[in-house]
Amino acid sequence: MPLSGFVPFSLIPFLLNASFGFKLCPPDCLCYESSALVDCQSCGLVRVPPSVPHGTWMMDLGGNRLTEVHSRSFMGLWSLKILLMSNNSIHSLQPQSFLSLHFLERLDLSFNRLRWLPEDFSQSLSSLQQLRLDHNLLQHLDSSSLADLENLRKLDLSYNCIRMIDIRAFSKLSLLSVLSLEGNRLNVLTDGLLSRQQSLERLLLGHNNISVIETEALAPLRSLILLSLQGNQLERIRFKTFLKLQTTTTTYLMMSSNPWICDCELQRIFNKIQHVRRLRVYDYKDIVCHAPPLQAGSSLASLDSQLCVAETATVLVITITVLLAVIGALVKAEHNRKNNQAASDAESEKEEK
Repeated sequence: MPLSGFVPFSLIPFLLNASFGFKLCPPDCLCYESSALVDCQSCGLVRVPPSVPHGTWMMDLGGNRLTEVHSRSFMGLWSLKILLMSNNSIHSLQPQSFLSLHFLERLDLSFNRLRWLPEDFSQSLSSLQQLRLDHNLLQHLDSSSLADLENLRKLDLSYNCIRMIDIRAFSKLSLLSVLSLEGNRLNVLTDGLLSRQQSLERLLLGHNNISVIETEALAPLRSLILLSLQGNQLERIRFKTFLKLQTTTTTYLMMSSNPWICDCELQRIFNKIQHVRRLRVYDYKDIVCHAPPLQAGSSLASLDSQLCVAETATVLVITITVLLAVIGALVKAEHNRKNNQAASDAESEKEEK
């Protein structure tokens, strides 16, 4: 039986953990005390380790086997500014998963299996500036999931399965400068979706199924430098839609790899766009005609003004043909009238005799 006041040797590690647990490093992880970095990358973890130093400002959990994030996963990590969780198997974010992370500035959840975001996903993330959700399985963005990200600058939603975006999904992201929606399944770029994105500089929409850009969809983007639309289903565009881009600097458009129907109207629209001082079609030489069959496979640039010349010639031929037909009909009608008049006169003379 131990003497009074004497602590058994076997209890010393437990007491040290209780007193200095905030300084201990999770098993299998590397901790750098001077800079408060915790590196748990590719450690085979199936859950977020509980014994993370409270002063940690950067934590890398990438390349593990995490499947869920719970409400207490990051409890007490008030100093955390960078959280990297890419290349896991995360399919579920429980409500209030990031409740303690009021000062988090960068969150990476790329290359996981997320199909949806909880309504309160952004509730405690008002300081977040960069968010990566690319290469997941997201199908829909509602109006509440991103509502509290008022300081967000970069949002990567590329290579998901997004078909629908609520018209108010980005309404609170007024400081957003980069938005990537590449590699999704969007069909239409709708009016009002980007109504608050006056700071947006790069909008990446390549490799979707977009066939329609509504007239006012681009109008609010006063700072846009790059608009990527390549690899969609655009056959035609309206000049008015792009004229609405009243930017203060040059905007570069990328529009190749679409099934363009090359006719005089399309050529005129691109020619007008090229002559707008603040607009440049960066990949104009790579725009290839999909139809009609006579132009299929040819670049629009190589056709120069041939489409309009050919169309004008066709219209002229048709006009002349119609005019000749009308003249012929009039001549024939006049000839018939004269013949009828002559026959009538002859009949009258015969009756008089």
